[in-house]
Amino acid sequence: MKEKHYLTPLLQPRSVGVIGASEREASLGNVVIRNMLQAGFKGRLFAINPKHESVLGVPCHKSVEDVPHRLDLAVIALSADKVVAIVDACGRAGVKAVIVLTSGFSETGPRGAALERQVIEAARRHRIRLLGPNCLGIMRPELGLNATFAHASALKGSIGLISQSGALCTAILDWAKPNNIGFSAVVSLGSSSDIDFGEVLEYMISDPRTESIFLYVEGIRDARRFMSALRGAARVKPVLLIKVGRHPQASRAILSHSGVVSGEDAVFDAALRRAGVIRLYNLGQLFAAANALFSHFRPRGNRLAIITNGGGPGVMAADRAADLDIPLSEITDVTLEKLNAALPAHWSRGNPIDLGGDAGVDRYRQALQAALEGPNVDGVLVMLTPQAVTDPTAVAKAVVEIEKGADKPVVTCWMGEDLVHDGRKVFEAAGIPTFRTPEPAVELFSHISAYYRNQKLLMQTPASLSHLNPPSVESARLVIETALAERRKVLNEMESKACLAAFRIPIAQTVVARSATEAMVLAEEIGLPVVMKIDSPSILHKADSGGVRLNLGSLAAVRTAYQEILDEVRRNKPDAAINGVAIEPMILKRHGRELVVGVKRDPVFGPVITFGEGGNRVEANRDLAIALPPLNRYLVRDLIQSSRVAPLLGDFRNMPAIHHEALEFVLLRVSEMVCELPWIHSLEINPLIVDETGAVAVDARLVVDNMSPSADRYDHMAIHPYPSQLTTKWTQPDGTEITIRPIKPEDADLEIEFVRKLSPETKYYRFMNTMRELPPAMVARLTQIDYDREMAFVATIQLDGQEVEVGVCRYAVNPDGESCEFAIVVADDWQHRGLARKLMGVLIETARNKGLAYMNGVFLANNERMLRFVQGLGFVLSNDPEDSTVKVGVLSLQD
Repeated sequence: MKEKHYLTPLLQPRSVGVIGASEREASLGNVVIRNMLQAGFKGRLFAINPKHESVLGVPCHKSVEDVPHRLDLAVIALSADKVVAIVDACGRAGVKAVIVLTSGFSETGPRGAALERQVIEAARRHRIRLLGPNCLGIMRPELGLNATFAHASALKGSIGLISQSGALCTAILDWAKPNNIGFSAVVSLGSSSDIDFGEVLEYMISDPRTESIFLYVEGIRDARRFMSALRGAARVKPVLLIKVGRHPQASRAILSHSGVVSGEDAVFDAALRRAGVIRLYNLGQLFAAANALFSHFRPRGNRLAIITNGGGPGVMAADRAADLDIPLSEITDVTLEKLNAALPAHWSRGNPIDLGGDAGVDRYRQALQAALEGPNVDGVLVMLTPQAVTDPTAVAKAVVEIEKGADKPVVTCWMGEDLVHDGRKVFEAAGIPTFRTPEPAVELFSHISAYYRNQKLLMQTPASLSHLNPPSVESARLVIETALAERRKVLNEMESKACLAAFRIPIAQTVVARSATEAMVLAEEIGLPVVMKIDSPSILHKADSGGVRLNLGSLAAVRTAYQEILDEVRRNKPDAAINGVAIEPMILKRHGRELVVGVKRDPVFGPVITFGEGGNRVEANRDLAIALPPLNRYLVRDLIQSSRVAPLLGDFRNMPAIHHEALEFVLLRVSEMVCELPWIHSLEINPLIVDETGAVAVDARLVVDNMSPSADRYDHMAIHPYPSQLTTKWTQPDGTEITIRPIKPEDADLEIEFVRKLSPETKYYRFMNTMRELPPAMVARLTQIDYDREMAFVATIQLDGQEVEVGVCRYAVNPDGESCEFAIVVADDWQHRGLARKLMGVLIETARNKGLAYMNGVFLANNERMLRFVQGLGFVLSNDPEDSTVKVGVLSLQD
């Protein structure tokens, strides 16, 4: 059956009550009911206020419990102190969703926060979903729904806007109307105490009216749900996002305004790249990017060619490209030959391609054609300044004609105003992005090219463990548990390296001496020369405290260094606890690069992996690349390439390129550590020395913390790893081997083909229609899942060397967190062969291990075979009180 989204009562209500409706001009209740009337709400509208008989011609009821109709949605426009009682009354009246417009909650301090908790508890007690508090409300122009106190309305359109700031919503609406920009939905989250970004995003994924999504984000409460929904949305619809709070002062303002923690901005950036969305920084960029996406602006890379008739503007564009790490295209010999034939002898012979101030239509036409044909060019910025012999409008028309046949994007910048006005209109009519200055034009190319790069990152679904030599997770776990049992959170160097070694990361062996004599014995056993370092949980950077001696080539030097280290550290760090002096071999790698690989725990997104230049420069240069685990080789390579140190890892200053596979191996192993060791609070491998022969962790520091038990072993991560451990094999009596495994995004084509081959009857019983193809939004919804909140298993066989899907089952956890709803469908020629029962057994066991209490299903009443099947599994059937054509089944999972 086709499932109705649980937020439908909020975002597609058939009946709305305004609690606090008022005749008093400019009051919240007055503005809301006036907006509803002016929007022409297509459902039933009720005014609720004991002080009025009617409000603006709408009959008024004394309380929500007096309304002679069960409301889908109640809009509360009363003071904060009255909201708890009103939510309770809504619960008794059977209201399904409420919007709390009023402020005076967590943003005001501890008393307001306590009041907000009471409101949420009341809503949960009655199973009511709540939007807000302290929000603008929602608009659904297609439904005539304007349940806001905004003075601006929205045109019908295809943009879904979700914002934590009501003020920003009104600003966008004010801009949009005169620019003829329409919206499918406008949702102001406010404090998002109950309904957050993730749930509204999930709704918009399947909403046919929404074709693209704009987000204004201050902070995130549920990172896992946000990432899951964002990734699902970005797979089928362009998602553009503005995230504020990039600096500490702004983050403090956000905490005061909306009561959410914004986290580190660089980590948020990494999360967005992994989610496949575009991050923008102001409303101008937002609307420019939206228009570019609507006009199918599709860069395949980020190499930009700049064509200009003025040297200064070309340099301005090149500077901005350098700021954004956008490389200017290298002009090949073939392209240079074409340009030489078309341009005067004095042309710049480089990129930017300066046509000269006397450039006319033909020169622009030939230069643009040559640039677009260049193999190193991914997009072209065409610039024009209105000079004496220039015809801006004619040049614009020539650019439009060439762009029609191009397979690369063209963006334009016609600088000036009066003389270039008509040329800009030509571009606007053709849907070609055009700007007045070069900087925003380059920014647009940067944003859109990053979007398509991020889409490739989105496709990655790594497992927690790679296919490398399995680590000894238990060994590392014992080291950590021993330290925590001793009430220690900072592991010493030997313990830290033991954990690295358990995950097969090459280490420099370390031993600890507690006397000068012991130091000499150990140094001779290891082999000279050696390195000696202070062993202290109190000291992070040993060299800064005088605690490091390098390249000690004699036992006499070892004896002297031992005492020197202790004396100098005690002088510089008199309060430091000292365990002894660590001794390890001196790693001499003439071509080695000193790198740092780390892990840190973000307050919003949990553990993240960092990478960059190491050694003594790590503190001076904290410009580290960041990625969210889990990683696979593709994501590891992207992390390395996005770092500032990447250019130093190839052939550099007479040094050969490093052993890239060795570096990738270490990063993959660190990703495994993050997945499998939830106690990790921070990790720093510094330096990790890598040369042409391999990599070795010379020093390491691991900080751990106690973790609350969880049924989900990956509860600490924002992106749930692919649960490869749930894959099983099942052999049929005829010898056919069936693989039953969790679904993944790469299964999109499998799923499409599977549904296409189903009989009309099977399609009808599963989807309530007989569609030939799955819509793209539904494909994404079915294959791009959050393994924490839902699970889907596909059953596949090998047929002529190809994997073929023969069945699929799934469950999605309900908002109560205790139950789930399931669905199953098996290929027609695989029915009556025990596959459905096998799939359901796997699904039920997974839900039971998840700690869920009940599994629910909704079935067509005339699907007798399905009804018999689920009864045989133990489901108890009952009639649906709201729909006589269906039956509801419930299975207890914890009996």
